[in-house]
Amino acid sequence: MDCGCNTSGGSSCSCGTKKASAGCENVDTCGNSYKLSVFNWLSDIHNPALAKTDFVEVRFKNERKYFYKNVHNLPLHIGSIVAVESYPGHDIGVVSLTGELVKIQMKKKNFSDETPLKIYRLANQKDVEVWQKARQREENVKIEARKIARNSNLEMNISDVEYQGDSGKITFYYTAENRVDFRQLIKDYATTFRAKIDMKQIGFRQEAAKVGGIGSCGRELCCSTWLTDFRSVNTNAARYQQLSINPQKLAGQCGKLKCCLNFELDSYLDVLHDFPPTSTILETEKGKAFCIKIDVFKRKMWFAYADNSAVWHDIDILQVKELIKQNSEGKKCSALEDWGNKNSSARDVDLIQENRVDRFEKKKNNSSKNFQNRNQNGKTEDRNPNRKPTSENEKKTNKKFKKFFSKKRNTDE
Repeated sequence: MDCGCNTSGGSSCSCGTKKASAGCENVDTCGNSYKLSVFNWLSDIHNPALAKTDFVEVRFKNERKYFYKNVHNLPLHIGSIVAVESYPGHDIGVVSLTGELVKIQMKKKNFSDETPLKIYRLANQKDVEVWQKARQREENVKIEARKIARNSNLEMNISDVEYQGDSGKITFYYTAENRVDFRQLIKDYATTFRAKIDMKQIGFRQEAAKVGGIGSCGRELCCSTWLTDFRSVNTNAARYQQLSINPQKLAGQCGKLKCCLNFELDSYLDVLHDFPPTSTILETEKGKAFCIKIDVFKRKMWFAYADNSAVWHDIDILQVKELIKQNSEGKKCSALEDWGNKNSSARDVDLIQENRVDRFEKKKNNSSKNFQNRNQNGKTEDRNPNRKPTSENEKKTNKKFKKFFSKKRNTDE
C-alpha cells in the first residue's frame, strides 16, 4: 500500500491531518514530503538498455536514507510504504526514489552493492499500525531517556529517538563534547523500554538538521531541507568576506559557524587574487601609510597615515599597484589625497554600520524646519530673527508659511 497523499488538491491526506504547500504535514512518513527530497528528472525517460536497476531509495525518519534491492520485483513507486530488511527484525520506510536516477545517487554516495539489503514486501495494514504506534511513543521515550541520562551524571544530550518499524529496536541520537561511557546507561534503557538499544553519536550540525528551525535569513535551515554534506567552516571564511568576527551573528542554531559562509567563499577568493596584500605599506611624501580595509565589490582599498590613522583614503587597486611599483623602484609616491577621496574620521566612518542602532531607520529631512517654528500661542517666529532672507526662494517660502499659519489661526479662533 502507498501513502495515498494527494498534493494536487484538498486539505488532508491519509497519512496526516493537514497538507502543507510543499506536501504532507507529516514529513517523516509521507512520500510527498519536501524534506531532502530528490527530483526524479529521469522519470519520463525510457532506458533502452535491457539491464535496468533493481535498487530503490527508501527514506526513514528525518533525513536517514538507504538503498535496498527489489529482489521480488514489486511494483514500487515514490510514496510506497515497504517492509525492508534490518537487524534484528524488519523496518518500515517510504520509497523516496526509483528508476535510473537511483544509480546516480548510489554512485554519488559511494554505495557498495556487494551485500545489499532486501525489500521484503509492501507493508500491510498491521505493519503500518505498529509503525505509527511506535512513532507516537518516541517523544515520551526521549523525555524519559533524558531524565535517566541526567540522573547518571553523563555529559550528553539525547537529541532524537527513532523506533524501528517493528518496535524491536530503539536508536538514540546524542551529542557530547567528550567521550561518554554509556555502558550502564544502555542497561538502564533496555530495562526501562524493553527493546534493543542502539546509541549513535552525531555532531551539532546533524542535530540541528534533525531538530530543524528557521535561520536568521528567514528561511528554513539548509541542513534540514537540502544540505547533506557538512563541510568544516572556520573564521577565515568570515575574514575573506570582510565580516566582523561576531560569534552571535556568525553562529547558527547548532552553535557552530554558519554553513552559508562557505557558499560565496570561492567567489571572494577569486576576486581577492587581484588585490595587493592587506599588509602593504606605502611610502608617501607625507610618511608611511598602511591598509585599514578593503572593499571586494568596489575593488578599493582604504589607507591611512601612520601618524593620522583617523583619516581614511579609498584608492582603486590599480592605483595601489602603481604606487607599490613606484616604491619598489625606490621612489616615494605622492600624497594619498592626490589619489583617492578623503573620508571622515574613523570614529564617524562605519562602513558596515554594525554599531549604529538606527541603521534600519529612514533618515528624515528636517530642512523645512530650519526656516520657522511655531510657538505655543500659535504664532510663528524665526529661529534667528536677526537673519534676513538672502534669496528670492527663501522670501517666497516665508510668505507661504505666514499665509498658512494666519489661515490656521483664524480657523482655530
